[in-house]
Amino acid sequence: MKELVIATKNKGKANEFKSFFEKYGINAISLLELQEEINDIEETGSTFEENAALKAEQISESMQIPVLADDSGLMIDTLDGRPGIFSARYAGEPKDDQANIDKVMHELQESTERSARFVCILAVAVPGEMTIFKKGYCEGKIATVQAGENGFGYDPIFIPVGYTQTMAELSPEEKNKISHRSDAIKKLEDWVIHLQ
Repeated sequence: MKELVIATKNKGKANEFKSFFEKYGINAISLLELQEEINDIEETGSTFEENAALKAEQISESMQIPVLADDSGLMIDTLDGRPGIFSARYAGEPKDDQANIDKVMHELQESTERSARFVCILAVAVPGEMTIFKKGYCEGKIATVQAGENGFGYDPIFIPVGYTQTMAELSPEEKNKISHRSDAIKKLEDWVIHLQ
């Protein structure tokens, strides 16, 4: 495999994957770089796996090229795993990070149990082959006060295990070392090495 499409229009996410695949001589192209327009694929699955597979498989089938897609979110134990697959639009449409944070903080205001984790599922679809899944986690807890300017999503209220700062207070390099996405990417490494 010499080329792979990364099913994202998020520049930061695309760059993270690009630098990983570059080491193995694989040219990773994001949806932003494609000549043809790829319509957004509706995430109608009921799990992270189903949503990641939907994106990867549909684009792979239409372009006949290997495609990697991810689906990720925040799971809070005391909220029975919510926001989960609805993380990006937890407070409703349109997507609004601050509204999502506000909703979580409101729901947890009476709670002392604040354990949570970020989850990332990677799906790699290759034409004519079974889709491959890799799971990554970052364990932590929800802060009582929002803090930090870095990152996006729920980073300002998530404190990773072993840290006293939120994800949004860490440098991008530090965050990338411990993030759920980097955990999933590390697990993808064995599969990529096997392809060589």
